[in-house]
Amino acid sequence: MSQVWKIAIIGSHPTSMLGTKLILEEQKDLQVIGMIQNGQEGVKFVEDHRPNLVLLDYRLGEQSAEQVLEKMKQVSPQSHVVMMTDHDGLSLLQGLISRGASGMLSKQASPFQLIHLIAGLREDVTALPLEWVKQAIWPLPASPIAEGNLPLTETETFIMERIVQGITYDKIAVEIEVSRRSIDNYLRKIYVKLGVNTRAQAIEKYALYTRKGRQQYA
Repeated sequence: MSQVWKIAIIGSHPTSMLGTKLILEEQKDLQVIGMIQNGQEGVKFVEDHRPNLVLLDYRLGEQSAEQVLEKMKQVSPQSHVVMMTDHDGLSLLQGLISRGASGMLSKQASPFQLIHLIAGLREDVTALPLEWVKQAIWPLPASPIAEGNLPLTETETFIMERIVQGITYDKIAVEIEVSRRSIDNYLRKIYVKLGVNTRAQAIEKYALYTRKGRQQYA
């Protein structure tokens, strides 16, 4: 049996969230662990519980879903976030993906489409409506890393250099005179900026960037 995925639903309509919960929990390997109606509370819930998946309503009253998305990825980089929208998504998709979203789904999508999307995310694959692909929304703009511009601060770059060298987190904390907890906070930000979920992935992405940088100035 597959690992049970924990899911948080964040939106402004309790009835709609309850309907989604009932659809999800028909699957034995999906468990809804929270339904939250406020973006700020949603971020705190994600930080505390680290769900595998967050279904985030694009309409959160006066709150910006983009800002909520970014904060969620900062506090829990490993959590997938799928934006639920009542728009066709074409004008929103690229910006949301660049902020860390794992996908987008129409609120009018069928239960099968929702379950299919989640099944794909389990394998690190997202799904898009065929009609979007036909309308030629690709390619996405090149990321800063792809262009050789690493989006890390000086301190974050130093931390990555030391991690690549095999230095322990505790020793790095001593070197830059911060707490061990601060190193964890730096790492969360680094993971979001590099678009990765693990230490090994961060090292690989950082190494790729540094190779490109050396080639540019060779």
